[in-house]
Amino acid sequence: MIKSPRCLYESDIDSFLGKQKESIFGILCENYHGDAQTTTREAWSKEIEILQESLLPWKGADGHIVFEYDIPRLGKRIDAVLLLKGIVFCLEFKVGESDIHEADVDQVLDYALDLKNFHKYSCDRLIVPVLVATKYKSHSSLIQESIYDDRVVNPLVTGESWIIDIIEEVIQRFPAEGFVNENWIISPYAPTPTIIEAARTLYESHSVEDITRHEADKVTTDKTIAYILDVIHKSREKGEKSICFVTGVPGAGKTLVGLDVAVKQTYQGSDKPVEDEGAVYLSGNGPLVAVLNEALAKDNYAKCKERGEKKKLTDSRREVGKFIQIIHRYRDNMLAKIKNPVENGMLEIDPEKAVRQQDTGYGEVEHVAIFDEAQRSWTHKRLADYLKRGGTYGNKLKVPNFPVSEAAFLIWSLDQREDWATIICLVGGGQEINTGEAGISEWIRALNDMFPYWKVYISPQLTEPEYAEGKVNELLKDNRNVTYSESLHLGVSLRSYRAEKLSAFVHSLLAVDENAASIYAQIKEKYPIILTRDMEKARRWLHEKVRGTERTGVLITKESARYKPLGIHVLMSDDENAVHLFLDDKTDTRSSNYLEDAATEIQVQGLELDYTCLLWDADMRFENGQWFYYSWNRQKSEWTRIIANSESKQEKMKYMLNAYRVLLTRARAGMIICVPEGNAHKTISGFWEDSTRKPEYYDGTYQYLKGLGIDEI
Repeated sequence: MIKSPRCLYESDIDSFLGKQKESIFGILCENYHGDAQTTTREAWSKEIEILQESLLPWKGADGHIVFEYDIPRLGKRIDAVLLLKGIVFCLEFKVGESDIHEADVDQVLDYALDLKNFHKYSCDRLIVPVLVATKYKSHSSLIQESIYDDRVVNPLVTGESWIIDIIEEVIQRFPAEGFVNENWIISPYAPTPTIIEAARTLYESHSVEDITRHEADKVTTDKTIAYILDVIHKSREKGEKSICFVTGVPGAGKTLVGLDVAVKQTYQGSDKPVEDEGAVYLSGNGPLVAVLNEALAKDNYAKCKERGEKKKLTDSRREVGKFIQIIHRYRDNMLAKIKNPVENGMLEIDPEKAVRQQDTGYGEVEHVAIFDEAQRSWTHKRLADYLKRGGTYGNKLKVPNFPVSEAAFLIWSLDQREDWATIICLVGGGQEINTGEAGISEWIRALNDMFPYWKVYISPQLTEPEYAEGKVNELLKDNRNVTYSESLHLGVSLRSYRAEKLSAFVHSLLAVDENAASIYAQIKEKYPIILTRDMEKARRWLHEKVRGTERTGVLITKESARYKPLGIHVLMSDDENAVHLFLDDKTDTRSSNYLEDAATEIQVQGLELDYTCLLWDADMRFENGQWFYYSWNRQKSEWTRIIANSESKQEKMKYMLNAYRVLLTRARAGMIICVPEGNAHKTISGFWEDSTRKPEYYDGTYQYLKGLGIDEI
């Protein structure tokens, strides 16, 4: 069995039984990035002890034990996997637990089903999920396969004292299972046809516009989709590698186009998926992926329930996860295949860590990868620093001298396919909002420097200033493989008046362009933008506007700091909170409609609400005809002016401006901008009552917006 960064420890059974418990425990701790919690460390110690005792009857057998196994590209980790007698045992431990809980049984079953549906070398194996509640005083007596005929055994439960009995009984019940593939640990990610078909049914039974309501008319989006599918067809026929850059104003339907291409490419008009023709939609935007997945899954689950079908919500989540995934998991799955450390600044596949497949080569299973918000891919420095320290959590996949940017690595990943490949980059202009986001120029530099044979299809709008700072023409002037097409821009029709004009107004407002007032005058009747200095008035305006299932919400930049006096809290940044904010019913206090938790540009990018309130804090102020930028010093409890005296400071200022660009384009139907009055009161001694919210911090911005003719309440 080959070693892999996909787990924290793996060994044949004899070596495992022959090692000291402390030695194995040390390896687990060493391979885990960061400090594992005390409960985790205690659990590992107990699991090792239990399994060393429980596997003694199989000393000398051709078996394998794996601790903390990462299922490829799913971001899930199994406590332990036992590969024995051709059977895959998934073991989930609940150390110290004496009772069996349904949620724990579901958890281990989900792991088994994920292996069955996405793990190439498990799809034809018997998979046995086992829940070990260590202090449970009994064990399962009935061992049988599920009614779904998928070679997954119904979940088994046991206390630590009966693990030997469970394993023996399973082997006796299924005595002729052959052998598990020797490359099981580094198995490719490979969705089964069943899961692909289920994903398609799920996707097509739900109108994605309900989540990503776009303003472009169907003719426009169909034209773009048709052009992309034609590029894919040419690439396949000619055995070429190609990349498309798709632009579009906020609300024009980039996400919808990406999802449609993923489904249509996989099926190509057939009722069944076309073999080896798959596509995947990838995004680095965790909240967006979480909200899309949960919305589609919950809708599918509800419809199945209405029809009387027995289906779990986790099944629906698994199905939609075929088409919509986090880009970092795709990236990390490819990182696990490279030679490490990198030699001579060149990325190379390590044949000991990867399985070469016919046509696919060492690439992933999909020919087509759709990268949403491609401008947010990481710079070389950010990715190299991240990999040097071993990521953020979990397995220590350290690459101390990583040589390229994320864009270059993603192209390299698709380039590993030995037949053909197409990348679709969905690009938002001026929407880089985090330090270390490279912008679209990094994709172009990578194509020029490392992949000059790739065919490049590009929207002419990509040459505009908000993309790569207007340097696209210069960057591509010597590239002979470039084709420009208007079809790659998601233009909007008169029916899409809001998206086109709002984008132009926001651009002019932030650029302090003299046309901003006249553009606002053109849209104010169809798309209300209101100004206020009172947060309560803003809330009242939103409550009066929203009808039925429409959603409202408060938006604020992540650099904002003085919002608590206005009764606003900033939403915690995890994906689960974003799901509650955007999907929960308006009766749930976690819903955006309660107007208590504000979402930042990080959580709302790629998503929209019907009506929004943008709370404009003192982080970006209009003074003397231009924007000035301030950061909050928590130690001193004061605002500090950002001076553009370094590249990093200039970059931060750009990201702060882009944050307001994102927030100003999130409302489908209208928005209110609240610029607080600040605190004008002074103490009896003549000092500011609150020096962090002086009126002068806000007045300039308010006067500027009012001067554009924005109506005030």
